[in-house]
Amino acid sequence: MAATILDGKAFAARVRGQVAEQVAQLKEVHAITPGLAVVLVGEDPASQVYVRSKGKMTVEVGMKSVEHKLDAATPEADLLALIQDLNSDDSIHGILVQLPLPDHMNEDMVINAIAPAKDVDGFHISNVGLLGTGQKAMVPCTPLGCLMMLRDHHGSLSGLDAVVIGRSNIVGKPMAQLLLGDSCTVTIAHSRTKDLPDVVRRADIVVAAVGRPRMVLGDWIKPGATVIDVGINRIEKPEGGTRLVGDADFDSCAAVAGAITPVPGGVGPMTIACLLANTLTACCRANGLPEPTGLTA
Repeated sequence: MAATILDGKAFAARVRGQVAEQVAQLKEVHAITPGLAVVLVGEDPASQVYVRSKGKMTVEVGMKSVEHKLDAATPEADLLALIQDLNSDDSIHGILVQLPLPDHMNEDMVINAIAPAKDVDGFHISNVGLLGTGQKAMVPCTPLGCLMMLRDHHGSLSGLDAVVIGRSNIVGKPMAQLLLGDSCTVTIAHSRTKDLPDVVRRADIVVAAVGRPRMVLGDWIKPGATVIDVGINRIEKPEGGTRLVGDADFDSCAAVAGAITPVPGGVGPMTIACLLANTLTACCRANGLPEPTGLTA
C-alpha cells in the first residue's frame, strides 16, 4: 500500500488561517497587533527570498511586519544596537535575525542578544535550556512544524519509537526534546552511528535531518512508519538543471512507509507558518493573555 503523503503546504495554510483568526480576535478584543521584526544583513539571495516571503505572510495574517536590511559591511556593534532597540520596542513581539551572517559577525553573540521572550526562532541559549528541561520556551520553528504534523497524523505520540537522524542545534536536538515531551522513546542518530539502517528500522517515526540527499533508503524503514523529511538538497538532473530532494529517497521510502512528507511541499512550508505562530504566542505571553490554541508545543 502506498504511503499517505503529508501535505505540508496545505497544513501550513491551515496553521496560517488559525493564526489569522486569533490575531483578528486580539485586535478586536484587546486592540493589540502582534509585531514581527526581521533583520537581514547582506545580499544572500536565498535569505532575501525567505525574508520577502516572511514579510508577505506576516502581513497576510494581520500582523505588523518590520524589515531592517543592513549592508554586509555593517559593524557587529551596529547590529547589536539595533537588536537592543527592538528588544525595547513594545510594538515588536518577535525578532528574527536571518542567518547566515557575514563572517565578521559572531552568530552566537547576535542570537543571544535577542530578548528570550522575543526570540521567535527559539535559538537563544535560554530557550534551548528551557526546552531541554521541559519548561515553557520559544520552540524552533522547523521542529515545531514537524511535531504539529505528527500530532495531526497520529493523534497521541505516546509510546512510539522515534529516531531523529541529525544532531544540529536547529533541528535534530530540539526535535528530540519535543518528541520526548510527547512521551516518545527517542534515539538521536547521526553520520557516525554504527549500523544506522538497523537503528532506523526500529522506528515508528523517522525524522531525517542530516543534510545528505536521499541518504535514507526504503529498506531502512519499518513497514507503516511515518517519515518526516526535513532535508532540502539541490541535485543535478540527468537532463540538465537542478531539482530539490530530501534526505530520504522518496520513492523507495514511500513504498514502505505508512506516511511521508514530500520535498518540496512537506516540512518547508511549515517553518514560516510556525514563525507566525511563535510571534502570536510571544505577543500573548507579553500581554499576560492565554496562549493561542493548537499552535504551541
